[in-house]
Amino acid sequence: MKSRIFMYLFIFSVLLIVFQYVNSKNIIDKYEEDIKTFKSKIAEDEKSIADLEEENFDLNYFNIDRNDNALDYFIAQGYNADELITAITEGLYNMNNYEGDDHPIVPYVSLTDSKLLINKIRIVNHKWILANFTDGEYWGEIFVTYSIDEDNNLKYKLAEHLLYQKINY
Repeated sequence: MKSRIFMYLFIFSVLLIVFQYVNSKNIIDKYEEDIKTFKSKIAEDEKSIADLEEENFDLNYFNIDRNDNALDYFIAQGYNADELITAITEGLYNMNNYEGDDHPIVPYVSLTDSKLLINKIRIVNHKWILANFTDGEYWGEIFVTYSIDEDNNLKYKLAEHLLYQKINY
């Protein structure tokens, strides 16, 4: 009778050990599969990040922040480049505070009840600026040159402009 109990106990123990081995092996296999999946996902994400960084670099090519020659020009003239860039940008944005219908630099009159406002500015180098404007319904772009006179005043000059045609769908 005791030997039967030991035999049943032995068989039960063997079955329990086999069950635990199979279960553990399945868990480890699942973890290894998950690790492979995550590693491939990480590799894809790293490639995507590298591609986006390259695209961002290309998109920011015509930007004064990446133009060492333009920055060196400002420094050679004795200006603090960061302060001057801020002043140039603020000078254009401050033109949005105008009275009447005529914007100081945008050569169009608003076709709506709203004022024309400069929205975005890209300082290309130490001489050129690109900006877009809108009145909320119509929009366009301007190409502006700028200089600093002998009294350290910023002077803006409109070089080119365009107004997009409104398309009704």
